[in-house]
This record gives sequence, structure tokens and C-alpha cells, in this order.
Amino acid sequence: QVHLVESGGGSVQAGGSLRLSCVASVSIGHGYCMSWFRQTPGKEREEVASICTGIDSTYYADSVKGRFTISRDNVNVIYLQMDNLKPEDTTTYYCAARRSWVCARDGCPHQSDEYDDWGQGTQVTVSS
Repeated sequence: QVHLVESGGGSVQAGGSLRLSCVASVSIGHGYCMSWFRQTPGKEREEVASICTGIDSTYYADSVKGRFTISRDNVNVIYLQMDNLKPEDTTTYYCAARRSWVCARDGCPHQSDEYDDWGQGTQVTVSS
């Protein structure tokens, strides 16, 4: 099991930037799908971005493509750089992990129930 802790949320005005961090309790340098999801109360959890560590292939939801960037350090931290934030980006963001030795071939899953470990979430608020 991987323990995940997110940080970096906050309040910004539209057009501003935030960088979220997710620290894992184990090395995730290879063989993991690491993903950022977000969830507004009453709605399903939505994947924002993911990275297959090792080859570092990435995926972005259409709603954030060109504005958000997922990256990682060499050991156990995943980042989500969020630029040109919009009010509709306001919600709680979650980091998720799934051990995967096939993501280099198959990509990372996009459904929340495919992920095994979750952080507690960090709130992002964007005002207009």
C-alpha cells in the first residue's frame, strides 16, 4: 500500500497558477500509474492527468490540456502545475496510485476504481 499526501492547494484569481505536490511513502520511479483526479460534491471523480512512471508518458483530460502539466521527481513526488486557472477548476484534487508494469504498453487507466491508493485531497479555489 502506498501512502499519499497532497499539498499546494489554495485560492487564486482566474488566470493564476498553482502547483500541487503529492508525496508517496515509497519510491514510485518505475512501474506506477500516478494520477490526479478532482471531485466536486455530487459529481463523479474526474481524472485530470496521469503519468506512467519510468517512461513518463502522460495523459491529460481535454478540459485541462495545454494548461496543466503533470511531472515527477526521481524518487517519490508527483506534481501538477496548473496555469491559466479558471473558476470551473475549483474543487478538491486527489492524488492516486496504481502499481502497473504494463502502462508503458497499455497506458494508465482513467477510471477512479482502477486506482488502489489515494491521498486525502487538497482544495483549489479559483475566483473570477
